[in-house]
Amino acid sequence: MSHLEVNIANGIAYLTMNRPESRNALSMEMRAQLCDALHDVERDEAVRCVVLNGAGEHFMAGGDVKGMGESIKKSSEEIRKEFILRIHDLHPIMFAMRRMPKPIIASCRGAAAGAGVSVALACDLVIAAEDAFFTLAYCKIGTSPDGSSSFHLPRAVGIKKAMEIALLGDRFDAQTAKDMGMINFVVPTDKIDEETEKLATRLANGPTHVYGNTKALFYRSLESEFESQLQAEAEYFSDCASRQDFKEGVTAFIEKRSPVFTGK
Repeated sequence: MSHLEVNIANGIAYLTMNRPESRNALSMEMRAQLCDALHDVERDEAVRCVVLNGAGEHFMAGGDVKGMGESIKKSSEEIRKEFILRIHDLHPIMFAMRRMPKPIIASCRGAAAGAGVSVALACDLVIAAEDAFFTLAYCKIGTSPDGSSSFHLPRAVGIKKAMEIALLGDRFDAQTAKDMGMINFVVPTDKIDEETEKLATRLANGPTHVYGNTKALFYRSLESEFESQLQAEAEYFSDCASRQDFKEGVTAFIEKRSPVFTGK
């Protein structure tokens, strides 16, 4: 059985982590398959939005802790070597998500724990069911965070709240996550698939190239100086202005109608 299911329909690529028996814990196979899938949908011009979700009742309950059981029997030096490689194996996924010139939505139900939080935070938007819950939880197994959560979490919630979440490892519900700025939308549990599709469809019908440029601008702003950011704005705006969707958008505004974007 594949650890990741990929379905593409109506401009939306659904990437479904598929280990429901383990709450979709992030196996080595899932990492490789997710990385490959992200590269594939990035190149697929028919895909204009990506949804990342989990099979069954949960989003993703972190790394495969049970699979780590054998590793901890090794010497300290062997453990260090193994786990630095394990963690680096996650990085191509995070780079691919950041680079993706299309919006990525995390659709969360049930548990998002440990690396599940990290992966959700790495998405551009997060929609969660009312019954979803979140916990960074790394401290519960005696380790520090990975999967880019140490980058994204402080920027989402502020350094003091990020410290609280990471050092205490407490569990909190979807509304609390939204109030803190970790996620964007909370919807009734029985409507999560429907509301995710609505959001994804809205984005898939939008100006895809514009979304890619907007992502690039916002993410670079986290580390850019003011002058270089303004220069980037000028370059990205002029790039968008040279494309068909800008012509359509301006024409639709003048004609007082809704634009019909093609993503080009």
